[in-house]
Amino acid sequence: MMFFKKTKRQARFAGGGLVLFQSVEEAIAAEKTLRAHGYEVKLVAPPPKLRKGCDLAVEINIVEKAGVERLLRQQDAHFLEILPLKGVGELLDIVKVVNFDNACMVKAGNMKLTFDINTGVILNISGGGCPDIPFLHLAMVDKKITEVARPKENGHTLCALMLDRAFVEAAEIFNKEEI
Repeated sequence: MMFFKKTKRQARFAGGGLVLFQSVEEAIAAEKTLRAHGYEVKLVAPPPKLRKGCDLAVEINIVEKAGVERLLRQQDAHFLEILPLKGVGELLDIVKVVNFDNACMVKAGNMKLTFDINTGVILNISGGGCPDIPFLHLAMVDKKITEVARPKENGHTLCALMLDRAFVEAAEIFNKEEI
């Protein structure tokens, strides 16, 4: 008699994002490409208010938006846009700036980037919990904001996308200070 039977649990698909297409053929081709590169995706019918061209979309894990977008562009896969579901979009556009004596912290979502106002050197990156943030931290901290790649070029997650928004705002602030 077995009381503690071990069962293999399948991880639940997180979803949370939709890739929208003009045609059904584009949606099917993108789904195939994403699966071939290890992304967990599924073909779905988008809600009527989000339909742009066809009645088929690819649902993705929204934290992988940056990587999905980069891969689709590299593969010349045609898509209209990638949208978050359930009101996440409003939160993604929130950017706050806090000025200190010689430093400025830019916060986008849960990611923060702090840089020296005088030199443009990135002092710190914090926030998030995505696996690509430690890599981005190493690649960017102690370097000038004008000499590093944008986080969305090397990151693959929602945290990287939010860090990219903070980075763009920080670069604009630094460029205004330099003039």
